[in-house]
Amino acid sequence: PRFPAMASDSGDRQATLKRCLGVLRDARNDSEQFAALLLVTKAVRAGEVDAKTRRQIFDAIGFTFPTRLLTSRQPPAGCAPHTFRALGLTLLACFCTDPELAGHSQILNKIPTFNEVLLSPCDPDSTSMVDDVYQCLSAVLATARGPRELVTKGTVSALCQAYLNGGHGSDRALTLLVGLLAIAEAKCWQRDAPQLLAVLSKLSSDFLKAEDMTKFELCELLPHFIPLSPPLTENSQGSECLCTLYKGLAEVLGSKLSQSQRDPALKLAAGLMQACGTEWIPAGRAGGKFLALLVNLACVEVRLTLEEPDPLEVEGKKEVVTACYVLMEMGIQECLKEENPRLETAQKMQLMRIMEEAFGAVIFYLRQVKQEELQDPFIFASVRVLGAWMAEETSSLKQEICELLPFLVDYARKLFKEGSSAASLPQAELVSTEGSALPHDALRFLLPGFCHLTAEDRPRDILISEGAPALLCEYFLQQWEALTSESTAPAALMSTEMSLQTLCGVFLNLVVTAPDLVRHDKTFSSLMDVLLKSLPLLLPQKHHLVLAANIATLGLMMARILAGSAALQGTQSAKEFFGAAILFLSQAHRVQAEPNSSGLALAVSPAYVGAWGDIQELWLLAMQALAACIPLLPWLPLAALQARWPQGLSQLLAQAAPASLDSELVTAFQAVLLELARASQQCRDVILAHHGMEWANLYGMAALEQCLAEQ
Repeated sequence: PRFPAMASDSGDRQATLKRCLGVLRDARNDSEQFAALLLVTKAVRAGEVDAKTRRQIFDAIGFTFPTRLLTSRQPPAGCAPHTFRALGLTLLACFCTDPELAGHSQILNKIPTFNEVLLSPCDPDSTSMVDDVYQCLSAVLATARGPRELVTKGTVSALCQAYLNGGHGSDRALTLLVGLLAIAEAKCWQRDAPQLLAVLSKLSSDFLKAEDMTKFELCELLPHFIPLSPPLTENSQGSECLCTLYKGLAEVLGSKLSQSQRDPALKLAAGLMQACGTEWIPAGRAGGKFLALLVNLACVEVRLTLEEPDPLEVEGKKEVVTACYVLMEMGIQECLKEENPRLETAQKMQLMRIMEEAFGAVIFYLRQVKQEELQDPFIFASVRVLGAWMAEETSSLKQEICELLPFLVDYARKLFKEGSSAASLPQAELVSTEGSALPHDALRFLLPGFCHLTAEDRPRDILISEGAPALLCEYFLQQWEALTSESTAPAALMSTEMSLQTLCGVFLNLVVTAPDLVRHDKTFSSLMDVLLKSLPLLLPQKHHLVLAANIATLGLMMARILAGSAALQGTQSAKEFFGAAILFLSQAHRVQAEPNSSGLALAVSPAYVGAWGDIQELWLLAMQALAACIPLLPWLPLAALQARWPQGLSQLLAQAAPASLDSELVTAFQAVLLELARASQQCRDVILAHHGMEWANLYGMAALEQCLAEQ
């Protein structure tokens, strides 16, 4: 016979394999090729093929022959129906151990066949086919194109079904799902949410029922199946999963646990918090008690790890401490919640004290950080959670935070500079730096805290001495460019807009408390230039009204101080800015019919009503600042006249019932009208022509009345 049985000696086996490869290349018909192939696949299954021989097999038969085997419907006489398919899958599994072949289009287009095998009934004779399919899918997952191809060709659904069926290799289906979700979570849930929810439902149920160490193994596994997207809270099956997970975690965390048992439970709780906030915790006394327990355990863990940091111990605990940070951040939000709180007042006070101690440990840890550790994501997580505390709790740990400010500014500056450098790289370079993500944006999380701190003398002085204003000006410019860029993702726009609003708050504090700094630091001249250009672009977009209010107010407050600068001497950009500012201020109010009365009342304009709670104080401050600018900028009264603002204000006041204006509004209107009347005879004449003397008397605007009476 031409095909001897495979010899037992290793050298003889290799020689026989080479003979078979020769036959595969030179076979005159299918039966000869098939006989040789049987021996080759036997060697492959026995794991006796090295990389060189594997390549020889591929060179001998390529993809054509395995493809024929997969599609052939007639097995050799006396063989099982799936014989050819099994041989084809064994060869493909062999080829897939070569990463270059695993990503080949000829393998990727077999994905539907792999899915079909997973979903077919598996008898004892076909288990090797299932094993080969899992080997192929694992290899495809590890390639660049593989994950996308697997998702689009339906493998997520097939793996979910294979796991739920519980047949041969179902544990490997779960492992592959974890790998796919790690790479393409959003796309997987977008395409196959019902199937993934079914898997999550089974895992949750198993978690609740388990009475042994399986419970804690599931704690480690479950976070991979919790999406950062709506399916859990918008779907009855998702809500049931959350309820089951809550019961399981309440049972686990209410028991006495070892460290290795508690850590995965805390990580699972943090995963749920990130996905759904506190919605998975039921309202009522039991839910509040559980939430307080979670935050308490997280704070204890943080203190134990960070108060006396052993570098090796901290390294091993970074993942669980980061999870604890998530729970602490949620604790801050719940302690400050006034509507429908889950925590009682006594619980809130106790938790704030416990969290203060934990944040003391975070500060202590950050003060030990060395320069070479700054790229560690754990440092970023620590700074982020501290930023959340600084944003809300301004009275505690003030001394410690002041001492840490130089580090925080330096850290934020380094990440900002690295982010700017990375953003300017050509796209090809970014793709080629495999595994390195762009630096995080630490400033976004520190800004709210900086806004509070710049209102106080000592921290403000530290921030100024550390060069924070120049850094924040650069950041403002970067965020403004992101807001106006068409390439910025919609989800990122809200965060960008919030950062710009908070930056305006920081700069307003500096303008009010450190006017000399604004006057002499070139940073603020640069910022003024940006503000002059940005408001005219922003104001027409009504959905940006709150940001427009911030920018208008900041620009007007700075213009009082920088009135002598060249940029404000009637330049085109200055005229456009003040034109936009006048438009913002003038459109805020209108007169309308009073309910149950024939008279007219002053009211906030419909376009402003939704945002008025956020911008009312800014509007009043902007009116005051504009009034202060009028005597400093000789060209401004004419700009106001051209915008027909004196006319509009006069008509508004002449028509509205005096009782409909509160004292703050009267003061704001009088300040602007008085400065216009003093600075410009034309403005004075317009006000008089609109019965200014009469309504000035009606509203008790004594200073304006006196100015108008003077010849």
